[in-house]
Amino acid sequence: MPGTVLLLAASPVGRGRLVDAASVLPVLAAVPPAVLAGTDTANVVELADPLEPQAVLTRLRAAAAAPGPLTVYVTGQLQLDRRQRLPHLALARTTASTARYTAFPWHWFREELRLRPAGATTLLIDLHADAETWELLRGTPLDSGRGNAVHGRIAPPPSRRTVAAPAYMKAVATILRSGFRPPAAQLHEQALSRIAPESAGRDLVLDTPGPVSGDPHAALAAAVQAGRHADADALAARHEQAAVAAHGPTSEEALHWAEVRADVAMLAGDAARSCRTWLTVATARLNAGQAPDAPAVESAVDRAHHQWGQIRDPLRARELGPALAVLRSRVPGRREGALDHVQRQLRQLQTQP
Repeated sequence: MPGTVLLLAASPVGRGRLVDAASVLPVLAAVPPAVLAGTDTANVVELADPLEPQAVLTRLRAAAAAPGPLTVYVTGQLQLDRRQRLPHLALARTTASTARYTAFPWHWFREELRLRPAGATTLLIDLHADAETWELLRGTPLDSGRGNAVHGRIAPPPSRRTVAAPAYMKAVATILRSGFRPPAAQLHEQALSRIAPESAGRDLVLDTPGPVSGDPHAALAAAVQAGRHADADALAARHEQAAVAAHGPTSEEALHWAEVRADVAMLAGDAARSCRTWLTVATARLNAGQAPDAPAVESAVDRAHHQWGQIRDPLRARELGPALAVLRSRVPGRREGALDHVQRQLRQLQTQP
């Protein structure tokens, strides 16, 4: 099965730049796609200093939907948004004060990749962190999703007025230019050994293998991959019921499995059921006291909004639209005009039979 490769290199333009991320892309681009992916054939998508987080999200979402192995190479710098202090991948227009709106939230990687088949996703990461983010990450690991193999390093901020080089990713690219891709863990160790003189004992090393056997997410992803969406939903429903019984209906365990069911409905092409489930999850999180700008709340409403836009039956869209409008008034999200969009679409729906 063909592999998919996403090459993402991003850093701000101007004084906020900590690393010349895009400098690694010519070296990676010289590697044959099949070697980048570790498969016989592969498709490569390259994002060099993208401007908009939504553009990155669109490309990541498309890559995550590909059926074969996926390898994501990420080079850049991390910054915190000032409101929630969550790590974001800085993009070309990102500044310290605008990270929430101009950078790519790191938790979007976790959200978009979570239903990938077990063992089918690898992230290779070379990141530099600003001072605030570095202090946070020394005590709080970077969460890239439970089902993904993650290898790489996070470096502290370089000395003032210095732009660092993505040494780890350049080492990875140099190794791959030999024409052979070793297993990801071995590739990681070889790259670390090449940059050891400057990084050993200083960098935070990321070295997480893929999911272990017996993980229910692996069985669920396999069912989805085989087109057995009803079986996948039934499996998720059983785990949701068990989580409700053990931890309560608004527990993270129960809400996680509800979110999985919403994703399964989306993959099955049932946009209305997916939308309804995301609306239920968002409402449950708000009623449990979570903030309207909490990542899990924003994500649930954003996904409900997206799925609502995919509903082709005007009757079902009219049925779900008012509830979405109510939630959008409480959870405006990161994109301007989201509530106006819902209200405008609702008015148009009223004129359809």
